Amino acid sequence: MRAPQSWYTEVLRAGDPTWSATAEEIDAGFVRVGFEIEDIDVFPTITGPLVIGRVETIEELTEFKKPIRFCTVAVGEAEPRGIVCGARNFAEGDLIVAALPGTVLPGPFEIASRKTYGRISDGMICSVSELGIGTDHSGILVLAPGTAEPGADAREVLGLDDTAIDVNVTPDRGYAFSVRGLGRELASSFSVPFIDPGLPGEALVAGGDPWPVAIEPGSAATRYTARLIAGADATAISPWWMQKRLMVAGVRPISAIVDVTNYVMLELGQPLHAFDADKLTGTVTVRSAAAGEKLTTLDGVVRTLDPEDVVIADDSGPIALAGLMGGADTEVGSETTRVLLESATFDPVRVFRTGKRHKLTSEATKRFERTVDPEITAVASDRGSTLIVELAGGEIASPLSDLRVDVDAPQPIAIAADEPDRTAGVTYAPGTTAARLTEVGCTVTGTDPLEVIPPSWRPDLRQRADLVEEVLRLEGLEGIPAVPPTAPAGTGLTPAQRRRRGIGRTLALDGFVEVLPYPFMPAGIFDQWDLPADDERRRTVKVLNPLEADRPELNTTLLPGLLEMAARNISRGQRDLSLFTIGQVVIAGDNVVPVGALDVTRRPTDEQIAALDASLPHQPLHVATVLTGLRDPAGPWGQGRAADHLDAFEAARTIGRAAGVTVELSADDHRPWHPGRCARVTVHGTTVGYAGELHPAVLERAGLPKRLCAVEIDIDALPLSVNLPAPSISVFPAVLQDVAVVVGDSVPAAEVEKALRDGAGDLLEAIELFDVFTGAQVGDGHKSLTFALRFRAADRTLTEDEASSAKLAAVETASERLGARLR
Repeated sequence: MRAPQSWYTEVLRAGDPTWSATAEEIDAGFVRVGFEIEDIDVFPTITGPLVIGRVETIEELTEFKKPIRFCTVAVGEAEPRGIVCGARNFAEGDLIVAALPGTVLPGPFEIASRKTYGRISDGMICSVSELGIGTDHSGILVLAPGTAEPGADAREVLGLDDTAIDVNVTPDRGYAFSVRGLGRELASSFSVPFIDPGLPGEALVAGGDPWPVAIEPGSAATRYTARLIAGADATAISPWWMQKRLMVAGVRPISAIVDVTNYVMLELGQPLHAFDADKLTGTVTVRSAAAGEKLTTLDGVVRTLDPEDVVIADDSGPIALAGLMGGADTEVGSETTRVLLESATFDPVRVFRTGKRHKLTSEATKRFERTVDPEITAVASDRGSTLIVELAGGEIASPLSDLRVDVDAPQPIAIAADEPDRTAGVTYAPGTTAARLTEVGCTVTGTDPLEVIPPSWRPDLRQRADLVEEVLRLEGLEGIPAVPPTAPAGTGLTPAQRRRRGIGRTLALDGFVEVLPYPFMPAGIFDQWDLPADDERRRTVKVLNPLEADRPELNTTLLPGLLEMAARNISRGQRDLSLFTIGQVVIAGDNVVPVGALDVTRRPTDEQIAALDASLPHQPLHVATVLTGLRDPAGPWGQGRAADHLDAFEAARTIGRAAGVTVELSADDHRPWHPGRCARVTVHGTTVGYAGELHPAVLERAGLPKRLCAVEIDIDALPLSVNLPAPSISVFPAVLQDVAVVVGDSVPAAEVEKALRDGAGDLLEAIELFDVFTGAQVGDGHKSLTFALRFRAADRTLTEDEASSAKLAAVETASERLGARLR
């Protein structure tokens, strides 16, 4: 909203005649109440003899390629000045602004007497763009008769010492698209009494019958007024003070009648429209357009209307698009003498949709889209009618036709008098809440709690929080202290959060890089894996509005997204990968009951919240890793080592150690893993995930390299382990012994390790497989497994005999369970 500083000064001086402020002070005043200034534009300084002139004669010079005029202009001197001008929008007797030789216009552009088009041009007739007070350069500035005498200083007459202030208005504050609304904000900021120019005045008395108007229910309009003005001069020029305010706001002055409609819109926020009453037939009706109806708008475009469009129509058909633009057939022209002035309130949503549909916007649209105060409709009509009669002549020829649609009365909002204090942590003076809300325009009754009815121009005030915001805004947000909250002692991350962070940190330290795949699965991924039809991972949850049409399902496993990220890295030349991700998967349950739409105007009941919780699918937290390429890098020390299924097994153990649990691995066949290189990961007999090399067919279909390995573990399925206090370190030495046992090829090493651990007893501190041997020495169909055993006693120094006895007991247990023999 752009307006001159002098206009705001005039509004505030109605409450305090001594009030004044600089543009910088007004800037700070708007900021204090929450408005941002887009720009402060000081009118350019013009030096030299800039005067008011009157055009005495006009001679058309026709011998040139373009129309040129030679004018004699009275400038208060004994003899008129001869000036060459190419503009066509003025006539003999008009008052204009003349820059005489020696004047320096914005640019800078110095005016001098010079010969042009065969004549001596002794100055220049100026347009508003040349004076630096507007952007219109289509014609020169023509002043209303009686504005000033020829020779008067144009700087004083035009008020060129003014400043344009452009305020950024947020979408929720439609009332601020007017000097009335912004003036109220400035009055609050400077603690000046505000005299509302939108208050009803004395009713305008007129004879005759009201113009017939109607509102159809389907139009969603809430109020429509019309008043006839007869005998007006459509060619009358609006006075300079009005033209200046319009031009600063970016509106081009046209004629007194049209300028008044725009001026009242800027002043009060209520758009007006003037029809040529002689071009209307019958009742003026607000209604929805009929399909296929056409209307030629003021911009000359023939528009085919939609039934969703709201139009103003008479017996001949549509004559205007409601809230957007009038029709060309009923436009006020130079021959107009009878004007029907419209002031109305339309549905913001219908106006917005119509504007989008027709790619049409206007200054009126900006205001209707943000809701226009319905109580200002008749006041604006009175103001506009009075100005038209004052500036264009004529008389008010009919009473006001005022048709309203009943709407629900605003309900009072209860608010504690100290709620703003408690919200901001600041103690305000008693009565502050009631006083500030009254400044906003609210009706405040009661003591504590206060009963507050928001004003008609503030539809954004709907709840207590909105009222609290208004009080804090007007009291000054900069006065609210910024005090960081203090965390209560003894709190921190939950055990589950510490476990998640510990797993991520451990994997990162082990050389894995964390990635964040999309939570949506690519279509057909489970068919690519050959998953059975009854596999739980096929029980997906579909999203109604997916980001991508071919990915409507949420992940039931982290592997699809992780494999996609691996493929993307490989395609970009990064072939040695160790990736991991931690995230939730979504698994549809059997007892999910959809919950219908809830009433958003109140808090859900406990039963509704319980139903919502029950409707949610199971969402466990998983961790997954992918390994491909070299696990140990190549270098001067050698060719490096390729990642294999044993690295995946070790990654599973690493995840278990980070979670504080010991995982057990056993052979399994689980797609998409390779049946011969897949391990089931269990904890205390409960399956928590799988690890190993992926199936060659799956890798080939996905375009991934051979031998790619992966791990996926359900973190939520792991028991929470709180390792407090920290384990003690034994001061006694360990006894190290190795043992090699021969078992059948089909016996998993993990089972041999478990048997040895169980047989060794409590003295065994650690066991690690470090060699696997096959050959003639152990016989066909057999393998030799060599384990390193570490024995230690917590209370004494262990002897070699005790360690050897424990080792033999371990071998005996393995022999009984698995048929192992000592090599």
